[in-house]
Amino acid sequence: MSLQLPQDRLDGIVARHAAATDEINRSAEATRTVELAKELSELEPVVTAIAAWRRALSTLAEAEALIEDPFTDTEFRDLAYEERDAARIEIEERAREILIALLPKDAADERGVILEIRAGTGGDEASLFAGDLLRMYQRHAAQKGWSVDIMSESEGTMGGFKEVIAEISGKGVYARLKFESGVHRVQRVPDTETSGRIHTSAATVAMLPLAGDVDIVLNDSEIRIDTMRAGGAGGQHVNKTESAVRLTHLPTGIAVVVQDERSQHKNKARAYDLLRARLYDMERSRVDAERSADRRAQVGSGDRSERIRTYNFPQGRVTDHRINLTLYKLDEMMQGMVLDEIIDALTAEHQAKLLAAEGVA
Repeated sequence: MSLQLPQDRLDGIVARHAAATDEINRSAEATRTVELAKELSELEPVVTAIAAWRRALSTLAEAEALIEDPFTDTEFRDLAYEERDAARIEIEERAREILIALLPKDAADERGVILEIRAGTGGDEASLFAGDLLRMYQRHAAQKGWSVDIMSESEGTMGGFKEVIAEISGKGVYARLKFESGVHRVQRVPDTETSGRIHTSAATVAMLPLAGDVDIVLNDSEIRIDTMRAGGAGGQHVNKTESAVRLTHLPTGIAVVVQDERSQHKNKARAYDLLRARLYDMERSRVDAERSADRRAQVGSGDRSERIRTYNFPQGRVTDHRINLTLYKLDEMMQGMVLDEIIDALTAEHQAKLLAAEGVA
């Protein structure tokens, strides 16, 4: 049975695509041309899917007509059966593709992110693992053409990080990385372990969508600004001037510290970006919680108290617990090369749940 699609809405999308195409061909205004190009890039995939779906419907109708025609000879009838079966598969695939395209979009999907990684249980080994995770995301970002800019870091005593905060910039970063929020667990034998015993440690990852001035309006009277000398483990990155900046949002008590740059002005600007991202994430979480009482059960809930993935080094495997996916590609994973495979599976699961909520089997 074919999935039901809203024909009026599909007609409207096709008509809008045609109108935007016509307008961009006639437009001489640069700003408007950029706006139209962005709109067309968003419409193009679904318009292509609609055209393919409608062609498949036509092919199906023609094949069924040949099959039902008593004058169709055996050879043509056999070909018609093959065309009918292929058309039915195409119709279902394209219909699901269209329905996914019509699902409500996350307004933050196209944004960059603030990445926060904090060492959890496991002491020095947890700090080392936090450093491994940062490098994994840096390598993945490099493969995607995204930029990674460290905003703040607190080094562990044996290496790695107790906490590290970075900004990842690029198109659609949040859409790809939002499912990474949660507790990441590692199982391996530490270099300092002489008996060969496997230790279990953890680090917490948060992916916060970047917020703009329009999203979060900060009132200067509600923000306390403190400056201090930047410092690091072992005296590294120590600054004799008070370049580090701490912002405290008085109504919520949220405080952020940025000390990576030697310029107080740059650190202050970055601190404001980080504070906006934290407040934006808090507001999104509040709204999402109101919309769905069972948000914790949803893939991509962003609940950072939830263990989402285990990296088992002795067995060379990585397991994502939300979708029971295990890959024996741990080395490639830590190089950032197979993260897409897990993200694609998580995205598909998330889309399936959204479709189910819309009543689509």
